[in-house]
Amino acid sequence: MRILRGRVATYGQIAMLCGKPRNSRQVGYGLRENLAGEDVPAFRVVNGRGELSGAQHFLVSDLQRTLLAEEGVPTYWNGRCWRVDLKKYGWETSQAGAAAFEKAFSIQEDHLDFGL
Repeated sequence: MRILRGRVATYGQIAMLCGKPRNSRQVGYGLRENLAGEDVPAFRVVNGRGELSGAQHFLVSDLQRTLLAEEGVPTYWNGRCWRVDLKKYGWETSQAGAAAFEKAFSIQEDHLDFGL
């Protein structure tokens, strides 16, 4: 299961799909450290308000915004940060999809060492 092209998910949404609803920060850590692999589209993950992650998570300051724009996801400046309209571009999953995601995560979880 993947976040669809042209959509974004939140850290909390990914944590919930993994069966760990209180672990959104660990999702951010895992994405930043590439614990799920290089082919994971981390740029498609934003915070719960739709705010982009910021330059500290990407090699180039506007990389996340650029990659989202290439997929047709517009961002807007709210006076403080760049955001995505989650109602329009948020990723929706089915219950069956969520169950598959949680199962895949539980298998991988046995092999991950988060160093915490």
